[in-house]
Amino acid sequence: MAAKINLGVVGTGWITHDYVSHSLSTGKFSLGAVYSRKHDTAKEFADRYPDQKAALYTSLDELANDKNLDAVYIASPNLFHYEQTKTVLNAGKHVILEKPAAATEKQLDDLFRLAQEKKLVLVEAFRHVHESNFKILKQAIPKVGKLLGASISYCQFSSRFNAVLQGEKPAVFDLAMAGGTLVDLGVYVVAAAVELFGEPESSTYYPVIIATGADGGGTLILRYKDFHVTLTASKTFNSTAPCEIYGEKGLLVWPTVTDIESVAFLDSAKKGSREELGGKREPLNLKEEALEHARIILERDWDAMKRWEVHSRGVVRVTEAARRANGLLFPGEA
Repeated sequence: MAAKINLGVVGTGWITHDYVSHSLSTGKFSLGAVYSRKHDTAKEFADRYPDQKAALYTSLDELANDKNLDAVYIASPNLFHYEQTKTVLNAGKHVILEKPAAATEKQLDDLFRLAQEKKLVLVEAFRHVHESNFKILKQAIPKVGKLLGASISYCQFSSRFNAVLQGEKPAVFDLAMAGGTLVDLGVYVVAAAVELFGEPESSTYYPVIIATGADGGGTLILRYKDFHVTLTASKTFNSTAPCEIYGEKGLLVWPTVTDIESVAFLDSAKKGSREELGGKREPLNLKEEALEHARIILERDWDAMKRWEVHSRGVVRVTEAARRANGLLFPGEA
């Protein structure tokens, strides 16, 4: 493989633009192809990167078999992730798969098994766990002493919820499209908890069901041996609640689950004390994960791929169990 990864993209929404522009800024990627069901949509996307000269495709098979591509970033609607990733892996391309990678652990098993058989990298894109301040946060957990609990929140009003209130059923809130808040914003808080504390022993989800039948948000309680973690996610309202980790010696606090501006430790023995731990945030919020994706692919770092596979499995086990317990079933699920 050349020094740069020639990247194809599936999906032309804002997250794909962010990933492409931020990955190009690393100097490790080039944009080689764009897939959309409509040629005009693919062209409109590619025209924002005129120096890249990306090929345009309305056939996924043709993009997957483009011999000039090394890897494909997939950010299509959730329902299509599984089949599209299989197509791309079978064509011999590495895959960077936007979260949620799959609806079920069985689907994830199939995809990672195929990637291993083909000796290809498959990695789920969780931008926040690669942020430098998130890593500082994780390293600082021992400062709180014995863990007593944590709360992690991500609540952001969605314009799509306005459509629901008007009687529509947008894909993000449609179970038939593998939608719902738990597998959207909720994945961020679950992924953060699994990365910080490991996979929980059990969990319980208390969803808020909206008119489409999907969850517009909810509270998820993760149970660990000696403490609980409360996760809150919603696309029906905004919240400024910070995220916190509680321990016998003090408190770690950070303002948001993604794009973390600061990390602070409040010592219980020193009332009013606040130790700033975080550094300056990377303004290109997907650059750090793109750098790690490039490194794993270019170095064929199978250990790192396995490490993130374990993380992805922990996340999907939590979300799948929570959905099934509440009857939030996707196509093909009984």
